[in-house]
Amino acid sequence: MRPVEALRAWARAIKRDTLMLWFAGRNPATPWLPKAIGLIAVAYALSPIDLIPDFIPVLGLIDDAILLPGLIWLAVRLLPQDVLAASRAQADQWLAEQRRQPRSYVAAVVIVGIWLGFLALGWYWLRSGGP
Repeated sequence: MRPVEALRAWARAIKRDTLMLWFAGRNPATPWLPKAIGLIAVAYALSPIDLIPDFIPVLGLIDDAILLPGLIWLAVRLLPQDVLAASRAQADQWLAEQRRQPRSYVAAVVIVGIWLGFLALGWYWLRSGGP
């Protein structure tokens, strides 16, 4: 397999596993830790807004290349095998029927809230005299 094909296969697997975690988070048999990690990863992945915008050199790609796959990997490793298999089947079915990932505007609002919180803290810090 050529490197480009391997990268595309890896990206498709990440897309499927993100959706799989969305289904696993709704499964009552999922323990709370992988559910929490998975829901954070899914909310971030499905948000139309990035925490670190992609136009920022190098840092903008870290969330897409390291943070998100790392969270997905951790959540998948913590899932029970029966939940993992059922959720992957649901994700494959969704992708076959819908041909798209869902979007979460609630997650977008959370990301915007985090940015506004950082801006407010920075403004407060500068107004109080800084370092």
